[in-house]
Amino acid sequence: MFDEGGRLSRDTAEAEAGMKGITFPAWYGKHYVTLAEMLVRLGSFGLDLTWRVECDEIVDPRCSEIERRSAGAGMDTLTLLSLTTPFLQLIDAEARGFAGDELVVVLTEADSSWWDVRAVDERVLSELRCHYPDATDL
Repeated sequence: MFDEGGRLSRDTAEAEAGMKGITFPAWYGKHYVTLAEMLVRLGSFGLDLTWRVECDEIVDPRCSEIERRSAGAGMDTLTLLSLTTPFLQLIDAEARGFAGDELVVVLTEADSSWWDVRAVDERVLSELRCHYPDATDL
């Protein structure tokens, strides 16, 4: 997923080329924005997606299970949500959401400090900006 310099892999970067994105802090005071929270914030847009997740750092046994279940055909949103609750803090992880074969959203958690969100639908980013007012464009 990430190269040695912390940049996204070339395949992922090329797939995201047509997407717009935002970035915002993963921490708001003592509150950490979890992947589960991000999935819920996607609302109906994210409900029917298929997810593939990669974790550069396995910080919890659930990370391995998430990667295993998302390999190949991926997993549905509700399965991913069930694996990320309760509280699961990620370090350098990427969740790619597909509608059929089309990549439509990418959630990247960088160093347990920032979320980068890229999406084909600007409404997704607008909704996230409402919840995370510190968000800036990528």
